[in-house]
Amino acid sequence: MPDSALITETYGSMLLAPEVPCLIVQWHTFANRQQFRSFMDRSLELYIQEGQRTRPLGLLGDTRQVGAVTPDGQNWLRTNWNPRAYAAGIRHMGFVASESIFGQISVQSYTDNTEAANAYAINIAHYNTLPEAKQWLHQALHGPAIG
Repeated sequence: MPDSALITETYGSMLLAPEVPCLIVQWHTFANRQQFRSFMDRSLELYIQEGQRTRPLGLLGDTRQVGAVTPDGQNWLRTNWNPRAYAAGIRHMGFVASESIFGQISVQSYTDNTEAANAYAINIAHYNTLPEAKQWLHQALHGPAIG
């Protein structure tokens, strides 16, 4: 079953993958500070809305094309977005590896910041492909493997 596009912007898309089930935050290019925060906030709003219909529900980040996330953005994720994501029920997040060194550094910084947090526990895993990330998330949410 193909993923359904829920939101499409020039810098990213949000997709629903019902077979996992999960929302996918897919980056297409660099997003400025306002775009980044707005997109991440909208991803959380969609997660909460879809989570009312679909349980359990996961979240994947397709960061193959992500740009650099500034230290300010990393701090906002750590202190603002992550606690709200945890409160919304997110316990597992998978990432598809970035193709650029800047994206790789950004995703690793996010992972390090999230793993160091004492106030919430979000299990993070990294994969080379979207199908691998979906497989891991399905197993984390349900146990047995998908197709």
